[in-house]
Amino acid sequence: MVQEELLKEIRKKIGSRSLNDEIANILNISYDAAHRRTSSKAKFSMEEALELAKYFQISLDQFLESENTVLVRKTKAVNKTEDLHSFFENSLDIFNSFHFSESTVIYYSAKDIPFFYTLSDTPLSRFKIYVWMNLLNSKQVFIPFQDFRPEPFNSKTKILRQMYEEQNVIELWNDMTISSVLLQVSFYSEIGLLRKEDAVEILTELEDLVHYIENKTENNPRFHIYQNELVHLSNDIFISNGEQSTFVVPCNMFGYLLMNDAKTCKETLNYFQHQIKNCKSLNTAGNRDRKLFFNKMYQKIQALKKSLLEEF
Repeated sequence: MVQEELLKEIRKKIGSRSLNDEIANILNISYDAAHRRTSSKAKFSMEEALELAKYFQISLDQFLESENTVLVRKTKAVNKTEDLHSFFENSLDIFNSFHFSESTVIYYSAKDIPFFYTLSDTPLSRFKIYVWMNLLNSKQVFIPFQDFRPEPFNSKTKILRQMYEEQNVIELWNDMTISSVLLQVSFYSEIGLLRKEDAVEILTELEDLVHYIENKTENNPRFHIYQNELVHLSNDIFISNGEQSTFVVPCNMFGYLLMNDAKTCKETLNYFQHQIKNCKSLNTAGNRDRKLFFNKMYQKIQALKKSLLEEF
């Protein structure tokens, strides 16, 4: 049964090309040996099935799943700054394994500012890493932010952000999306680990980032942002091109579960689309509604900045 399903998926990939020729060439076996496998007179070995799945980028998970059981992959745990680079490289590998096209859409439920926007060597990006490391690692020694020296972002993180920016992206935001970073700036300032001048610099960069998002909303036809006022957002990411889908669910601050199960992905797509029906599009809304939404964020940033400056 599994062999038949695997062959069925391969046939979809090769179109009119000879199935026996393809199997023989990939597995380096004779035409007759390939024919015995495609006619179910012989079984694929585990190594052969894995080789074919890897070559045609077919998930074997789908043959092992049932209606109530879903197989998932998990990203490597992040416990120190060096692990972050592996996480970003793995994220890039996931993107590279996906067949992006004009029909591809990335959905992002932005409980926090999407991490793709903070993949650079700037005060805001370094501060986000500083917070992540203190929250993720129970053995992390709290040091002042100005003494924190993470490894610089490499070229792969720039490629990851560029790939994200080039896709059709739908982001769901609400008034709380920037709240976590504001709370973090306030907290580390209050306990003396973040200098006021550094905090102000981070908030200024955050304000610039919000300006950038607002400008994208008005001028980038491939970017759509919706204001969700009804439910809590979750940082879930869903990628689909109509034929291939991946559902990415956060399981801690920087760890994700990845699912390709067709039924789960279909349900996830339906859920995102249902949410969107109950959201306000900031792309098609009038200037007044769009300005009201972004001005609330500017006001929150300015209020915290003013509070910090008054403490000097």
